[in-house]
Amino acid sequence: MQLTGKNLFFTGLIFLSGFQVKAQSVAQKWMKLELEMITKDGQGPTIHARNLFHVSAAMYDAWSYFQKESKPFLMGNTIGGFESNDSIKFQLQDITKKDSLTNIAISYAAYRILWFRFNNYGSKGRTIEPLNDLFESLNLDPRLTYTSNYTTDPIALGNKIGETYNTFGYQDGSREIDQHESFFYNPVNSPMDPGKSGVQELSHVNHWQPLNLMPYIEKMGGDPILDDWNFLIATNQADFLTPEWGEVTPFSLTKKDLQIKSDGAGEFKVYLDPEEPPYLRSPTSEYYKWGFLLVALWSEHLDPSDSVYIDISPATAGSSAHLPKEYSEYKQYFHIQNGGTQTQGHKKNPYTGKPYPANVVLRGDYTRVISEYWVDGINTPGPPGHWFNHLIDASNKPEFDHKWKGKGPKLSNLEWDIKAYFTLGGAMHDAAICAWGAKGYYDYVRPITAIRFMAQKGQCSDSTLSNFHREGLPLMEGKIEIVKKRDPLSGANGENIGKIKIKCWKGPDYLDENSSEAVGVDWILGENWWPYQRYSFATPPFAGYVSGHSTFSIAGADILTSITGSAYFPGGLHQFTAKKNDFLLFEKGPSTDITLQWATYRDAANETCLSRIWGGIHPPCDDIKGRIIGEKVAIKVLDKVDTFFK
Repeated sequence: MQLTGKNLFFTGLIFLSGFQVKAQSVAQKWMKLELEMITKDGQGPTIHARNLFHVSAAMYDAWSYFQKESKPFLMGNTIGGFESNDSIKFQLQDITKKDSLTNIAISYAAYRILWFRFNNYGSKGRTIEPLNDLFESLNLDPRLTYTSNYTTDPIALGNKIGETYNTFGYQDGSREIDQHESFFYNPVNSPMDPGKSGVQELSHVNHWQPLNLMPYIEKMGGDPILDDWNFLIATNQADFLTPEWGEVTPFSLTKKDLQIKSDGAGEFKVYLDPEEPPYLRSPTSEYYKWGFLLVALWSEHLDPSDSVYIDISPATAGSSAHLPKEYSEYKQYFHIQNGGTQTQGHKKNPYTGKPYPANVVLRGDYTRVISEYWVDGINTPGPPGHWFNHLIDASNKPEFDHKWKGKGPKLSNLEWDIKAYFTLGGAMHDAAICAWGAKGYYDYVRPITAIRFMAQKGQCSDSTLSNFHREGLPLMEGKIEIVKKRDPLSGANGENIGKIKIKCWKGPDYLDENSSEAVGVDWILGENWWPYQRYSFATPPFAGYVSGHSTFSIAGADILTSITGSAYFPGGLHQFTAKKNDFLLFEKGPSTDITLQWATYRDAANETCLSRIWGGIHPPCDDIKGRIIGEKVAIKVLDKVDTFFK
């Protein structure tokens, strides 16, 4: 039978009306689809955080029109100077069709935004095909684009909401019309070729240095695992991803949270300002050197052959009670030589009443697994999407009760998902605005630049030696030393004698796709230090301070803790197993199965933050200041959503 628009409309009602009795709501279908699309797209975490929020908010708006006491977020309101004059009162003519009509409105709203954002600015075919597949599986027709009669027709209502969000997106400060390109930012340093020694003409030691990966890409004839984002980095190596993201209209942040800061070239909007990081050549030089020294030392932990075992069970690896507030407190919080931070663990599982059993693993396997599990790069939904996955996993657990903040009546699957996505989406969106506002203005150096630079300068421990320099690395026996005569690193003609060497992960030059061995740890020249990454990624294409992973993760963990009414994952334990020699992408491993375990959402977030230090991407100042901002974002978002629903 050939379906007309009218036939299709009523067929859709029949099909969708059964969704409420299924475990998976229509909102969850759309959220899973968006996360799948993100894994195939290459636009970066800020852009996807915004998309996740706008789709979540649009689904919430569509849902709200069918509720007695809820109000929409964007529709009929003025947000960030954008006036949506359509104050809609949907006329529900048949109460028996409420659920199916709601699902139709939600689906059209989500579809219109996703199609517009991904078809125009994303990876198009690879993402649009699954988008259309889901829409058609719901027996809905993408050709029905009309917006007339949106007070009585759920298709028109959904289209109208999607259209409004797309229009809003053109003027929300994200520069979407220009594909999110920078307006005035320019890096102050020339690009480094990380395949060469040193930092090469670094003029501003405290600022971000772009990486030039083209020599490696050309040498290899293209990297077989290169994804879209990596390709963007390789071909536009001087570009900083969305450095002016502080301009984007936030969800919960207000003018009281905002500071306007100028770097001489332009004005940056910085929300929840973390204030200055430690700088070399300043009164905070000590903390600068200590922080990057810690990153270099933790790189030694990426070796499973060192036979160091640690217990990563929730009994010992729980999140810490308090974060350090001052840089002077970092030395007590972080264990600079052995790795990790102060933790308090959990005496027992509150669901079972039993102690958490030990989970003893090789440290060198654990550090490599978490560095890759939490990297959220190639073929993943990114850092914001990772927390949506945690939310979906928790929501679908049989022992989880869909009670808002753990109180009151049990919500339907749809109502829970709508409210939860709206809340988490707002947090991920505002976390991106805060983190990237700081990244753009402070423009802070990454470890690959700072460690190489200090190693090039020499050592700062012994002023009687010829290689002494106040900006050099501290010497530590067995970890950071001076290259001497007859040292394997001295060079064919002794050219490296007197240079600084570091015992650390050897780097991607030692990767062998056919080897069954890990790259491992050994002495290398400090000027060749490398994060735990491949050549094709090296380090993210934006400044370090503050850590986006830390900001997203703490905000996400605190949101999940609040809306679920429990600090703990359902059942008191969430796990992920990395299979032996079948998980790591950067090198072979792990050497045996490794099961990551988290009792609480904060435990998972804490591990995320530490993974970026072990991975060589962030020093502690990036991490802690990001965590503090994440805490503040979660509080503000929870206060904001309370104005929409209780």
